[in-house]
Amino acid sequence: MKNIHKILVLILFFALSINAKTTELGDVTNIWSFPKVYNYDEQVSWYFDLSGTGFDDAEELYIWIWSPSEPDAGNWDNSSDFAKLTYEGNFVWKFDLTPTEYFNMSSADITASAGFWLRLKNKDGTRMSTVANVAYTSFSSFYSSNELIRAYPENPILNQPLSILLNSNLVTNFAGATSVHMHSGLNGWSVLQEYQSWVPAAVEKTKLKDLGNGFYKMDLIPSEYYETPPNFVMETMNFIFVKDDWAATSPEQILYAADVEPPPPPVFSFFPLKISYKDLLGIRRTNNEVGINKLFYKITANQISLEGEFEGNTTLISGFIDLATTLEGLDTLESVHIVVKDNRGNLIIDTEIPLIKLD
Repeated sequence: MKNIHKILVLILFFALSINAKTTELGDVTNIWSFPKVYNYDEQVSWYFDLSGTGFDDAEELYIWIWSPSEPDAGNWDNSSDFAKLTYEGNFVWKFDLTPTEYFNMSSADITASAGFWLRLKNKDGTRMSTVANVAYTSFSSFYSSNELIRAYPENPILNQPLSILLNSNLVTNFAGATSVHMHSGLNGWSVLQEYQSWVPAAVEKTKLKDLGNGFYKMDLIPSEYYETPPNFVMETMNFIFVKDDWAATSPEQILYAADVEPPPPPVFSFFPLKISYKDLLGIRRTNNEVGINKLFYKITANQISLEGEFEGNTTLISGFIDLATTLEGLDTLESVHIVVKDNRGNLIIDTEIPLIKLD
């Protein structure tokens, strides 16, 4: 409530101070940022779509912002060069800043302010937009959420900014990483952006921003990052994270595009539910991810080891393992250990299966 009151006072104060000759040209059609989410001490680009206003195409425009502070105070009639916007084309203008530097405020002070309130105007202040606000999305809750990744937005759009957060503290062997990279592809790895540690350009492009304490962030626009052809339709974004020069990798992650209905989650099971050392052990996995068509298993019991694979498709992968032949004579065996992975190396299950005693 306090912030709302502060905003209303600021808007009223500013409205009263504007030159009577100023013409208001309408609302900013849309505002977005790159990165999608960012810290206040991080460089960001704000984008303003003015296609629904009366501004001219490619007109020289400036930002006049009075909250959280007023960097260009006293210059309404002659905006400073540092407040000038960059024209991007198609009635979109851009303004680059690092908030803590531009407003000469700490992150804590910006957080406690009423937010980013502004107008866009020509240099002498005779033409301006209505009051606009740049929305800010905090991701501070991620640090204590115990989530491996979080995406903003959760379902990406091909031509719009995307930020992916990683908590590497939850990935085995990622401690002490000097750099973390994203090895990824669209639509089941059909359009790749590989992490190639021997190619400097690929190293730089795939490197995540280090947020400290094992947290990282990747910012991208999918169409630009993957250099997709015209009319490309994104369905999924598949990726793993890599420590240093492939010293360790995360499990595979999948984001589903905004207009794609996610499939039901995979289901893995053993059958029958109770087995002895003389039985056949069945395994099955339904609703497999795109590109997953094999399951590799390894069974160990005492000094005996049995490995094999089953092939299938996205609907079903299944098969039987002959325990009777492999474990012949081991009538005192109480359990077997089984590990199952898919054809991309992802761990499906690692468990002990108890064996029932036969009379």
